[in-house]
Amino acid sequence: MADFHTSPGTVPLSPARPLLIVDADEVLLRFAEGFERFLAARALYLDLSTYRLHGNVKRRDDDSALIDIEVTALLDEFRGDLDSLDAVVHAQDILGELAPHLQTVVLSNVNASQAPARLRNLDALGFDFPLLVNSGLKGPAVKALAKRGGRPTFFVDDIPHHLTSAAQYDPEVLRIHLIGDERLRPLMPSAQDAHLRADTWREAGDFIRTKLGTGA
Repeated sequence: MADFHTSPGTVPLSPARPLLIVDADEVLLRFAEGFERFLAARALYLDLSTYRLHGNVKRRDDDSALIDIEVTALLDEFRGDLDSLDAVVHAQDILGELAPHLQTVVLSNVNASQAPARLRNLDALGFDFPLLVNSGLKGPAVKALAKRGGRPTFFVDDIPHHLTSAAQYDPEVLRIHLIGDERLRPLMPSAQDAHLRADTWREAGDFIRTKLGTGA
């Protein structure tokens, strides 16, 4: 099993190899689907009308929405044992095909206490990559990783403001907007600061291989 890190400077990287930085939730792992199973066991459901969790967790008996503090508590409970999410379609195959050509780091907004469960989940699915835990916008971490890894550097995330943050901190990083759950894709406009909006990992893989010069 790979290790988790709280500082970009401790992630093992080679400056001689291109770098792929990937988010976990809705990029490698189907977070919303797993959260729905968690909620169903508590007579709750996720209303997929917008790309938000707060305001969209509702009671099955009367369709009333939980207040934000209740949703935050549920998320903390869910993330505390976050080791049972399924993989996003084709993520395993594409990352396996890319492995000979680059090095990969998972950059996820979980805390250190939640990281072991996240690593168990990633390891069980064959995502044997270092995990860097993060808080807030991801631009600073992307910049720090890119500085130590090789070029080109790629960053894949489902949230536009993380891609914008990466663009601000290191404009040379190639940014891919990818949302793993097909139900969520129509709810989120394409990120303005992404070089590619990829509906699938196959599209993302083709883009990465082209930039690496290894063919589509």
